[in-house]
Amino acid sequence: MLVTDFDYHLPEELIAQEPPAERGASRMLVVDRASGALRDSQFSDFPSLLCDGDLLVLNDSRVIPARLYARRTLRREKEKPTGRIEVMLTEPTGENRWHALVRPGRKVAIGERLVFPAPDGSIALEAEVLERGQFGDRLIEFAAVDDFFGVLERIGHIPLPPYIHRDDAAADRERYQTVFSRERGSVAAPTAGLHFTPQTLEAIKARGVEIARVTLHVGLGTFAPLRVDRVDEVHLHRERYSVSAEAADALNRARNEGRRVVAVGTTVVRTLESAGMRAGTAQITAHSGDTEIFISPGFQFRLVGALLTNFHLPQSSLLMLVSAFAGREQVLAAYRHAVEARYRFFSYGDCMFLA
Repeated sequence: MLVTDFDYHLPEELIAQEPPAERGASRMLVVDRASGALRDSQFSDFPSLLCDGDLLVLNDSRVIPARLYARRTLRREKEKPTGRIEVMLTEPTGENRWHALVRPGRKVAIGERLVFPAPDGSIALEAEVLERGQFGDRLIEFAAVDDFFGVLERIGHIPLPPYIHRDDAAADRERYQTVFSRERGSVAAPTAGLHFTPQTLEAIKARGVEIARVTLHVGLGTFAPLRVDRVDEVHLHRERYSVSAEAADALNRARNEGRRVVAVGTTVVRTLESAGMRAGTAQITAHSGDTEIFISPGFQFRLVGALLTNFHLPQSSLLMLVSAFAGREQVLAAYRHAVEARYRFFSYGDCMFLA
């Protein structure tokens, strides 16, 4: 199977550049996996599609302001100053060390020292480049500060996806977070969760639906193009996840009682199916770890019985995941319908529910 088998035509004007005026005021395409039937709906109807006894699983990861701007320190007296360097934090690795994407990468060599100014011009952070990788990847080490994440909140920018062609705005600090986010670590939002409001969650609980939370910290690899031709050659980025004792108990009860597990987003699918593969036929236990799980057609799902998700990029691993869950032809037919019906696509766009 080829990566190009998961292509579809998307007019650029359907890529949402802004969130809807009100959180939750999104359209929702409902897909019946058994019959292939499609129904246009609104996300406000989502609670009514859940059943007493369902287990709804959310990703409570919180987006950090991971886009920073630095300048190089001059190593020689006659060296010319350079313009600002964009540093996008992608993954922590050890104390004070982060993988980051640096632009323009050719100017930033191993041994370079970077300084990160605060709005008042003072130096808020300093870092040294330790290693150089492909496609602008760098391993950098920050000088220790008392409250690193507090400094990020002060000087960092929300890392909007590359298909949103504008700078981040003050509103993105709230709208590019789910209302249930709490564990800091993502550099991209688990976007299916962006539709939920506190009122939606209360309506879901009122229907007798149990809610559990897991954590998967989304990395920038979620937007990285697949640089291979064949699906069986795809190797995905690593992402950190954790399943609490409370979530493990809820999942075990639902599985033992034959109740439906509804995943909110592909990040939850990756977390649950990683936990399911780890447990095998045994009970799921509380644990944390890294996952590189790649879900494509032919994958045998162990836990997930329904999926709420946004619309994904053509030829992406996330589109392959959804196709594994509902069938490639059925998913591509749903995407063609969404294009014809003028749904809004990607992070700030509309959603689909596959049941």
